[in-house]
Amino acid sequence: MRCAAPPLRASLEHMAWTVTYDLDEFRAAAGDFLGARPARHTTLLTVVSSLVAAGSGRYGDQPPVYGWWTEQGSVEGAFLCTPPYPPLLSPVSDEAARALARALAGNGERQITGVNAGRETAETFATAWRGLTGAMSSVEQNHRLYRLSTLTPPDPAPPGRPRTATAADRDLLVTWYEGFVRETQVLLNDVAAQVDDKLSHDGITLWELDGRPVACAGISRTVAGMARVALVYTPPEQRGRGYAGAATAAVSRAARAAGVREVLLFADLDNPTSNALYQRLGYRPLEDHLVVSFTSAERTVPEQGHPS
Repeated sequence: MRCAAPPLRASLEHMAWTVTYDLDEFRAAAGDFLGARPARHTTLLTVVSSLVAAGSGRYGDQPPVYGWWTEQGSVEGAFLCTPPYPPLLSPVSDEAARALARALAGNGERQITGVNAGRETAETFATAWRGLTGAMSSVEQNHRLYRLSTLTPPDPAPPGRPRTATAADRDLLVTWYEGFVRETQVLLNDVAAQVDDKLSHDGITLWELDGRPVACAGISRTVAGMARVALVYTPPEQRGRGYAGAATAAVSRAARAAGVREVLLFADLDNPTSNALYQRLGYRPLEDHLVVSFTSAERTVPEQGHPS
């Protein structure tokens, strides 16, 4: 998906989307809004933190684009797009979601093939997009966001112990993450870059048995007192022995010990095993998120105008 295009602006009286390629400008305008509710804005915050650490090429060759929605002079929404990933949108009003769809649809150089947002916002944007472009839409991913309450480690715990992954584990982790991508069909544009990014901030915990890694759990950088567990993986031959739960508990415990106030994770709602595991560990449902994909539209996209 391509998001490179001149900046756009969709506005109603006292309401507007402002779009930029400048990460510093985006952070200055929308940073307080995102940081005020870190759980609801977890993915936006973690993507921004990775871009700050690794530069604008972190997720692909095309430049990221950023935007924020203003009502009566106050920022009330934000989005970013890091090709090849679909636009990532914070919870916003229906008015703002429709306005963004209108603005993006009216800009012919920006090809949008999906949206990633909380369920209500994603559905509103997708409905507007279908009406504007004639495209079809389908839900590609249906995830539930969980927040850690009281950590309850596995009891009895499986044999082994946790340790922080190092550069010496890189090749193994790349192989494991490639397996994760094949099994989950989650888009990771550059698996090695994902591993390097996590290793750069000690963001991967391994569960070892007799000195041999048997599972892993990653975690994001801490932003606004929040961190998110991600990329929990056990190779097929080691499954069914509790290693993933132990690794997840270990990385969650370490985050809490480091002072992280909100420890979060996403789970695929089509995977009842992982959802049940995380709830046993003390994670509680917070909200649902969708990744919606769009087909190519055959008819001409209408000119940009006020959203309906």
